[in-house]
Amino acid sequence: MSIHPLRIGTRGSPMALRQTMLVRDRLAAARPDLAAPGAVEIVTIRTSGDRVQDRVLAEIGGKGLFAKEIEEALGAGRIDLAVHSLKDLETWLPDGLAITCVLPRDDPRDVLVSATGASLAALPRSARVGTASLRRQAQLLRHRSDLLVVPIRGNVDTRLRKLEACEADAIVLALCGLERLDLTGRATEILPREVMLPAVGQGALAIECRADNETVRQLLGPLHDPISAACVGAERAMLAALDGSCRTPIAGLAEAADGRLMIEARLLKPDGSDEIRGRRQGAIVDAEALGTELGRELRRRAGAGFGLS
Repeated sequence: MSIHPLRIGTRGSPMALRQTMLVRDRLAAARPDLAAPGAVEIVTIRTSGDRVQDRVLAEIGGKGLFAKEIEEALGAGRIDLAVHSLKDLETWLPDGLAITCVLPRDDPRDVLVSATGASLAALPRSARVGTASLRRQAQLLRHRSDLLVVPIRGNVDTRLRKLEACEADAIVLALCGLERLDLTGRATEILPREVMLPAVGQGALAIECRADNETVRQLLGPLHDPISAACVGAERAMLAALDGSCRTPIAGLAEAADGRLMIEARLLKPDGSDEIRGRRQGAIVDAEALGTELGRELRRRAGAGFGLS
């Protein structure tokens, strides 16, 4: 059972490349033949989300634009597998593709990075907080309606440079991203889930391949973490049941221990003026069912203004 070279598709950002090299190294540790020179080829693919940097994602089609061209290459057989930040994948994958492997999840929380080192509570009134995420925007405004949320896009280094250039007084980033780039020291404050519930799938790396490629599926088996997969599976089931648009701020996090799983979710209006919260808990083997039940509950409770289709 071998594919030489094994072609791994990824975006070309420093974060995406670091994540892909992590997967490559773990594959090589599990399969020594993949450690040989030339056994693995990393194929960088520029996506629509990378090309369009002057508009917020909700205006151009959502986070799925960071995966579109990669999935097209995968479906066409130009690559054998693809490494994604799971939160960038659409709820429904293209026909013939599957999430085959979820690595052990990293810390899913968000952090504040402020220019002065001030915490979220200590930021002055009308402080400018940069983010391109409607989920972060809505939760920031729900917590502090006096803040001014300004759109800032780009990779982590780009956003940190924009903060240093005084385009914002603070920015919100994913903690796992800073950890993967060895930039954890830049975080001013880890935001508690009561203030900032993570995005669905945040902190998890997903490996996608063609559903009928049994060779690749077997290669990825040793890297797969069933607990992390159950948690993000519950979150994605919740999102699917809500069927929200890319203009709907939705947050969700599932955690598991001792065979039990708890999932909580938050549905907000974009301006933070209203929200609906919910949670479910039960056996981890029922992860997706728990997520679906929670999504349906939130959908029933949602009124006008929450952007659900």
